[in-house]
Amino acid sequence: MTIDWTAFTPATALAGGALIGLASVLLLIFNGRIAGISGVLGGLLESSSGIGWRLAFIIGLLAAPLAWQLFVALPPIKIEAGYPTLIAAGLLVGFGTRLGSGCTSGHGVCGVSRLSPRSLVATLVFMAAGFATVYVVRHLLAA
Repeated sequence: MTIDWTAFTPATALAGGALIGLASVLLLIFNGRIAGISGVLGGLLESSSGIGWRLAFIIGLLAAPLAWQLFVALPPIKIEAGYPTLIAAGLLVGFGTRLGSGCTSGHGVCGVSRLSPRSLVATLVFMAAGFATVYVVRHLLAA
C-alpha cells in the first residue's frame, strides 16, 4: 500500500469537517431536524411538508463544490467502475439506508455526536461492512 502524500490535506479536511458539524448543529437548532441526507432527500420525494428547507439543503449540497471551485481547482473525478456496478452499489446503499433508518450523515455525523445508541451501532455496522467489502474486492476477488 502506498500513500499519496500530495493528497494529504489535513487543514482543508479539518475545515470541511468543522463546516459539516456547524451546518448540522444549525439545522438542528433552527429547524429541529437531523442533517441525514437520505432522510432529507427521501422526505423531499415522499411528502409535501418541509419542501422549502429540504430543497434548499439539496441545492446547497450541489452548489457548494461549484462555489468552492471559484477558489481552488477541484480534483478530477475518476470512477473506476462500470454502470452496472454503480447501479448495484446505489441500490444497495439505498436499501441499506432504509434498513438502517438513516445514512452515514444522519447516524455517523449527527447520531454519534448525540450519543444515540442506535446510531453508534449503525455506524459500527456500516463501517465494518465497508471494511469487509474493500477487503473482499481488493484481496479475495482481485485478479
